[in-house]
Amino acid sequence: MDVYNSIVQFFQQGGPFMYPILAVLAIGLAIAIERWFYLSYTGARNRQAWKNLMPLLQAGRFDEAKNLSEQNRTGLGRILYYGLTRLDPSRRRDHVEAAMEEGLMEVVPRVERRTHYLATLANIATLLGLLGTIIGLIDAFTAVSSANPAERADMLSASISVAMNTTAFSLMVGIPLLLIHTMLQTKSGQVIDNLEMVSVKVLNLMGQTPEEASA
Repeated sequence: MDVYNSIVQFFQQGGPFMYPILAVLAIGLAIAIERWFYLSYTGARNRQAWKNLMPLLQAGRFDEAKNLSEQNRTGLGRILYYGLTRLDPSRRRDHVEAAMEEGLMEVVPRVERRTHYLATLANIATLLGLLGTIIGLIDAFTAVSSANPAERADMLSASISVAMNTTAFSLMVGIPLLLIHTMLQTKSGQVIDNLEMVSVKVLNLMGQTPEEASA
């Protein structure tokens, strides 16, 4: 209970700028949670889709793989469908590669969506804390200037302590948001790298005979 009271007192002493910083924290956490689950779900579905499509591609059953990828609503399925629809009897690699790159250009923005907002929110939280501290110090010096000289030192130290709460809280919000942003960027990069790796594997499989692919 003492911890809870300390937190409440710390928040109340920070002044009005504590509320917008808290709002930034809430928005950042909502984005982080949504992105984490989306990326985890997307990665798992892409792996399952590749597991289903790989045997068909190795066997040279490209028409079946195209039908399956069309029904598959994953990013990987979309990319492979784009490539397989451009596969002609001559198996021109450049045509298929261009189509798969088009699919990647559609899928990648969905993977990276909203993640960059976290870095922006972290900077906003830090700047709000700095602004709140500066305004608090201005108010403190204004109040001290008209106070009794014997009380000025105590009033000034108390006011500065309260003003610094805003900066402290903004750093408590900004630093975790930056760390989460880095983690989500890494996770997004892994999903994109896997899509690119699969694209290269499919291009290589298309240039092989079924016997070579299954060897």
